[in-house]
Amino acid sequence: MKKFTTFVLALVAIVFCSCSGVKRAHQLKVLNWADYINEDVKEGFEQWYYEQTGEKVEIVYETFDINETALTKIEVGHEDYDVFCPSEYIIERMLKKDLLLPIQKDLIPDSIYYFDNISPYVTHKFQQMAPNADVKVSDYTVGYMWGTTGFIYNPQFVNREDLQSWGALLDPKFENRILMKDAFRDVYSVLVLYAFHDQIESGELNRDELVRNINAKRIAAVKEVLLQAKKQICGWEVDFGKEEMTKGKAWLNLSWSGDAQFAIEEAAEMGVMLDYIVPQEGSNVWFDGWVIPKYAKNVKAATYFIDYLCRADNALANMDEIGYVSCVGGPEAAAEMLEEMNDEEEWPETVNASYFFGEEPIYVEGKTLDPHALHLNPVYYADKSTISRCALMHDAGNAQEMLLEMWNEIKLAR
Repeated sequence: MKKFTTFVLALVAIVFCSCSGVKRAHQLKVLNWADYINEDVKEGFEQWYYEQTGEKVEIVYETFDINETALTKIEVGHEDYDVFCPSEYIIERMLKKDLLLPIQKDLIPDSIYYFDNISPYVTHKFQQMAPNADVKVSDYTVGYMWGTTGFIYNPQFVNREDLQSWGALLDPKFENRILMKDAFRDVYSVLVLYAFHDQIESGELNRDELVRNINAKRIAAVKEVLLQAKKQICGWEVDFGKEEMTKGKAWLNLSWSGDAQFAIEEAAEMGVMLDYIVPQEGSNVWFDGWVIPKYAKNVKAATYFIDYLCRADNALANMDEIGYVSCVGGPEAAAEMLEEMNDEEEWPETVNASYFFGEEPIYVEGKTLDPHALHLNPVYYADKSTISRCALMHDAGNAQEMLLEMWNEIKLAR
């Protein structure tokens, strides 16, 4: 009886696993930030995938709001998400810990191969995440959205000239009027450039090395800046900053460019004008990208999904919906992207976006556009002169605890 029972249980397990495997072959588990995709784009993937492969797939979609929480599900819980959209420092950490599978780009036919639509600038910056020289980062991740960190400000109360430096955080005339993004890595990565600006100018240090290599001396320098800024800070926010700025309760907000654009548009609807600036000392340039985690079950559908999001029309739809800037802008996609975004009437001042769209002239609707002088939203596409002062944020590694301890001490300080 015991042997028979064991046999039956084993048979049931085999059948269950077999059915489960069949189900996962037609199921794509996606883990993404909340409100970070156009719903029509997401829902259109299933039909597009069927048209390309003749196979049905159903998207099972989950969202997260903290990088580390999402990573723990995969690293510790071995969750079988097929495709995941973390930030750059998490991608770097996953590469170090061997938590990613290669994206099988050779599965995609040439006729629908959109991976080349990614801007070479993004691919170059992503390579800086490589744990060693043998790793080609673009084999494991594809850029999705990107931007800078700077000040959102209300010109009714603040002159743009006063925000040319991160030192504005220390200005007593902004007492109790500055909101700080509650994101210790982002804040550290920009303020370390301010704290060591003299050494950068003298050539003793460069921005990339300064942001990449976190140590006790650099953390202490940033802590001192934040202690001096404490009287000016009226709150530490994750998402309520836009509302406080619109109401005029805060005049400045250290924030991401995507949040800035959202705040600018929202405030305009209420008759309030806001603007955005990246101070002269420089900033971080951040990225979110798609990866296939180690425990994925449907690598084929995951690869098609990432490729599908690299299509220019989908990139534009996602940008329009979520207010962040797509990494799509390579030579194959530049004309289509700029046909929608290059607008001389809306953006009379030009931006040098050649770093993103390339150096060659771009032909759009019978016109030749010079990538060195495009009429683009400067919140979306910072000028090349600004980008040249921006460094990629990295995984803090063993300095993580020191950074977090510093941040908590600052927030509790009186």
